[in-house]
Amino acid sequence: MKYVSVSVENGIAQVRLNRPDKLNALALDTLDELITVARRLRKDRTLRAVVIAGEGASFCSGLDIAAAMRTPGRIVRAFIPAPWRGTNRFQEACWAWRRIPVPVIAAVHGHCYGGGVQIALAADFRYATPDSKWSVLEGKWGIIPDMSGIRSLTEVTGPDVAKRLTMTAETISGSEAQRLGLVTELADDPVKAATAFAESLLTRSPDALAAAKRLVDGALTSSARRTFARERRAQIRLLALPNTKILRKAVMAKSTPDFQPRSRP
Repeated sequence: MKYVSVSVENGIAQVRLNRPDKLNALALDTLDELITVARRLRKDRTLRAVVIAGEGASFCSGLDIAAAMRTPGRIVRAFIPAPWRGTNRFQEACWAWRRIPVPVIAAVHGHCYGGGVQIALAADFRYATPDSKWSVLEGKWGIIPDMSGIRSLTEVTGPDVAKRLTMTAETISGSEAQRLGLVTELADDPVKAATAFAESLLTRSPDALAAAKRLVDGALTSSARRTFARERRAQIRLLALPNTKILRKAVMAKSTPDFQPRSRP
């Protein structure tokens, strides 16, 4: 890994965009590494949460267009979607984090532009400094966010705000981003705050967290009837799983639960 680093401690993965000399601008290799890391973490059933942040002065300043244009053939190939997933390389670099069955938390400081916004939106929660700078910067260049950002942006802000941010490419502060729904919480030290939130979830059943993430994400595009059916199936399964019993006993005994690895879906 050249541009993305990862370490895991106490079940919490700390993932870092690691190109600080370029404000963590996204090289094509960065996209590949993001996908590789996300897929590895997805297979780890002892994983409990992920915190993704940027090294240096910024979270991510967007795509490194100059570097990408030096290999136009590679860009063309990156646009081709995998038929079994429905995403191309640009989109999968973000959407792969939505596929991880644990809470993913983005910790944002400095610049969060273009592709950086789309990576942050791929997380389940976003902690940011009040003075961080956010922009759907693609509009400045006459293009649109195409790393799954249209879907994610519309989900968290609603269609009117999503259109405004995409059409204007305006730069807003972390405080304004929270008001618009882009940011979950403000924090002077977003990595510390995100990690503390992740640690607070360690006392919750990993199977219940996975089910909650899967069901809420699925409810956004499903009918009420289908969502109700998924709720029933998930609840019946959870009631029979060992981690549910472990948590119930711990609650009754007022002790800390010692969970087993997350059950396979």
